[in-house]
Amino acid sequence: MSDGGSQAQAPLSERELQVIELVASGLTNQDIAEKLEISKRTVDNHISNILTKTETENRVALVRWALQWGKVCLDEVNCCTLPPYNSNGKSL
Repeated sequence: MSDGGSQAQAPLSERELQVIELVASGLTNQDIAEKLEISKRTVDNHISNILTKTETENRVALVRWALQWGKVCLDEVNCCTLPPYNSNGKSL
C-alpha cells in the first residue's frame, strides 16, 4: 500500500464516509456498530474496504487521509460539508 497520497481509487459510499467520520471521532469498531445499529463484523468489513479504497494502512493513516481530502471535520479544523446525521447515525 502507498502512503495514501492520492484520492481514493474507488468512490466511497455514504456509509463508508459515515464510518470514516466516526473513526475520526475516536470510536472503536464496536462503538461504531452500536451507533449505526449494525454488527461489528459489518464495521470491520467497512473499515477493511475503506483502507483498501484509500490506500491507507491503518486508522491513523485513514484519518490523515480523510483530513487531507476534506472528508472529516475535527474541532473546527478542516471543516467541510457533511450530510447531517441524527443521534442514531442515520442520515436526515
